[in-house]
Amino acid sequence: MSDTIFALATARGRAGVAVVRVSGPLALEAAAALGITGLRPRCASLRKLMAKGEVLDTGLVLYFEAGASFTGEPVVEFQIHGGEAVVSALLKFLESVPGLRLAQAGEFTRRALENGVLDLTQVEALADLIDAETEAQRRQAQRVLSGAIGVKAARWRADLIRAAALIEATIDFADEEVPVDVTSDVREIVLRLCEEFREEIDNSRGAERVRAGFEVAIIGAPNAGKSSLLNALVGREAAITSPVAGTTRDIIEVRMDLGGLPVTFVDTAGLRQTDDEVERIGVARARERAELADVRLLVLAPDETPDVQMNADIVVWSRADLSPRPGAVSSKTGEGLALLVETIRHRLEGQVSGSGVLIRERHRSALALARVSMESALELLYADYVPLELVAAELRSSTQAVDLLVGKIGVETLLDEIFSSFCIGK
Repeated sequence: MSDTIFALATARGRAGVAVVRVSGPLALEAAAALGITGLRPRCASLRKLMAKGEVLDTGLVLYFEAGASFTGEPVVEFQIHGGEAVVSALLKFLESVPGLRLAQAGEFTRRALENGVLDLTQVEALADLIDAETEAQRRQAQRVLSGAIGVKAARWRADLIRAAALIEATIDFADEEVPVDVTSDVREIVLRLCEEFREEIDNSRGAERVRAGFEVAIIGAPNAGKSSLLNALVGREAAITSPVAGTTRDIIEVRMDLGGLPVTFVDTAGLRQTDDEVERIGVARARERAELADVRLLVLAPDETPDVQMNADIVVWSRADLSPRPGAVSSKTGEGLALLVETIRHRLEGQVSGSGVLIRERHRSALALARVSMESALELLYADYVPLELVAAELRSSTQAVDLLVGKIGVETLLDEIFSSFCIGK
């Protein structure tokens, strides 16, 4: 029998309401210790929480039976007033109840995984949902949390098991006359899975960028107006501006929500030949960072022409207030900034259009393993002599990779790292 755990599920500090969660076989006993009995499943009731004849607080109490709770275990939640003294008194009392202990970081979610309420991809999505900073991140995490990867993985696994069953049946009856050649049926399944795996892996790049965030590198010659543009975009003095060329020598990063997308704007050193050792290092870093960025925004002074060697995705002229021209922007008046932001957002949205449900490197790596096995099986299936035992082995390897994706096997080494990012109450 597992321990019964408890923890504050809401953030610490003064608040209108705080939620304390108890999960495990002694959840109802914990409520009874507070003088609360007769709880009906999934029905909130207003109760007095009593400890040693004294009222700790009055709040809503909810009971979720095993199989109908977040953890899959019996759960009681106390929704009490959020004063620190009230919360501390309740936690201290629960700690004194025999059989109860304070939960570890992420232990509630870990129990949900162990009890089959969530698969590993949903656990990861829950962490992403908690950390979501933008609407795009929220929607993406919510889609995976709802089981989008698990549904696909279940279908892939069913197809793999069917293909393996056909192969195994042929092997088992190799010494008998089998009227049907299953090779074509297996080949059709493997071909379809190869294509689906390839498509999901290709589409995962955009999905992962939504999760991790995009980078827009602002590049250009010294004194072109890059730092002023950064300050105007983010609405504050993030970078030092000066009429002296070469003021920016290191990389300056500012993260913001751009139309629901998480974007980090990177202000870089002006690109030019220089004898200044420090500035030369800054220029080298600027070029390296720009090559890794999702979008390179080239800022030109009014009298400049684009340099094809700068490999820019978007080109914009600065100081529109001094030298008006179509498409120019002004960091002082704000002219053209809205159009520039929309252009950047449209460019980034193009990179995530049609993005799949694989949002982490671990997801992509697992499916890549499955794809390698599928391609090997396909090659064997098109051979003059089909080695059925080898095909069956490749199908088993692919099935194991799909199981690895959703956490059915081989995840123990990942769990401590994953759950360390959760708060104690989750």
